[in-house]
Amino acid sequence: MLIYNVTIKTTWAIYEDWVRWMQKEHIPDVMATGCFEKFQFTRVLDTDEEDGPTFATQYYAPSQEAYENYITYYSQEMRKKSLDKWGNSFVAFRSLMEVIA
Repeated sequence: MLIYNVTIKTTWAIYEDWVRWMQKEHIPDVMATGCFEKFQFTRVLDTDEEDGPTFATQYYAPSQEAYENYITYYSQEMRKKSLDKWGNSFVAFRSLMEVIA
């Protein structure tokens, strides 16, 4: 099992609307690709929140192939939708992790 982790810092000006958008639109769109089995949407604690809060979403892919299908066929469109909607009001960092235990 692989975890595709997307960590995002938003500005205070958008964060409430952004959280709603994540819950009602973005995460359902990502899950609808069929590339992931489950997800977690979390707020990162113990970070500097002067400029805004930080969130992490973990998407669980059952295989490398499922993850690569997402990256190849869906990720660019999802990133474009995010940029079109929120502009430079957020910063994203992505990482891929393997579940060991």
